[in-house]
Amino acid sequence: MHVTPPLPLLKRVPTGAWTVLAWWMGLVFTFLVRIRLPGESGPAKLAGSFFYQWDGLTFLAVATALAHLAGALLRRRPLPALGLLLAAAVVACVPLGVAEIPLAQFLAVDVALYFIAAERTRRTGVIALLGALTVLAGYLTTRLLFGWIVGTSAELAVAMTAVIAWLVGHSVRQAREHAETLVATATAQAVTDERLRISRELHDTVAHSIGVIALQAGAARRVIDTQPQRAGQALGEIETVGRETLSGLRRMLGALRHVEQSRPLDPAPGLADLDELAARTTDAGVHVEVLWLGERRPLPPEVDVSAYRVIQEAITNVVRHAGASRCRVSVEYRDDELAVEVLDGGRGFHKAEGGYGLVGMRERVSMLRGSFSAGPRPEGGFRVTARLPLPAAVR
Repeated sequence: MHVTPPLPLLKRVPTGAWTVLAWWMGLVFTFLVRIRLPGESGPAKLAGSFFYQWDGLTFLAVATALAHLAGALLRRRPLPALGLLLAAAVVACVPLGVAEIPLAQFLAVDVALYFIAAERTRRTGVIALLGALTVLAGYLTTRLLFGWIVGTSAELAVAMTAVIAWLVGHSVRQAREHAETLVATATAQAVTDERLRISRELHDTVAHSIGVIALQAGAARRVIDTQPQRAGQALGEIETVGRETLSGLRRMLGALRHVEQSRPLDPAPGLADLDELAARTTDAGVHVEVLWLGERRPLPPEVDVSAYRVIQEAITNVVRHAGASRCRVSVEYRDDELAVEVLDGGRGFHKAEGGYGLVGMRERVSMLRGSFSAGPRPEGGFRVTARLPLPAAVR
């Protein structure tokens, strides 16, 4: 059994965990700047009047609890989670005695803005950014209404970090969407190339078979009266060639959409290229885990290519429609069939766009007299399975 390499350590850390970690880093920094560190004549910031008292510590504890709750909700409900982080930032400022929300208390919000802009729609990201800037402006406005001193310059710097965090996340999302477009384009080009290759194979096969049938039929016609045994043998050859050609047509005809002649094409990809496909998709932002089950052995070209294409299209649907961060591909070599399965934990519904999609996968499998199924999983996500029978020689 072969398994693709796991995700890097940093990518395995959940989004919410990064947010909570940023909060604790800001909290530790808050305490450090309010004590006299070695080499300093005094603390960089003066502690508030009740910063070290029980009521001040209680405010900080409540803010920390809100930050932890936000970290747990960030993946599923990003905007409510961001609201909790903003509330935590405001609550934490009460015992600090500051004229603005410090960057240390806003660091977790910046991290959340990055992930929301990178992983969610542009509309959600814009709403999150506007919400964060509104809270910063509202905090200063409230202090002005009460006649308190405000730190406008420092607050502008904090607002700038929020905008930068959003811009970085937005750039990451655009890069991922571009990579998904490249994958989709490469998939469409691969389908077109395969159609051309099958078209040329079909032309060669049919031309050869018809030529053989014409020769055998002519020979049988000439000797049917004088040598009926030889005529019978020729008719038997015609029957054999006709059956083989019909079998090839059933396998290939459904995949043909265009008949074109162009440059010689590279050999069609197969399961040997699956790891490369998984690596390319992982780079695009969806981690693909590949499991090899059973004893790997050579497969007929039509089975090898069809299995790869089914997996490729299923992974493309995960990238484009599922909204999942990972999926698992299983390839099992059984005694009489090859079984493939693609599982994801996304939204549970894949659209079949572009005329290929699920319908194309079903047609491809049916051409090889196999079975195909696709649908949502009860526990969430989507499942695609295909079983392709193997010839007796391969068994």
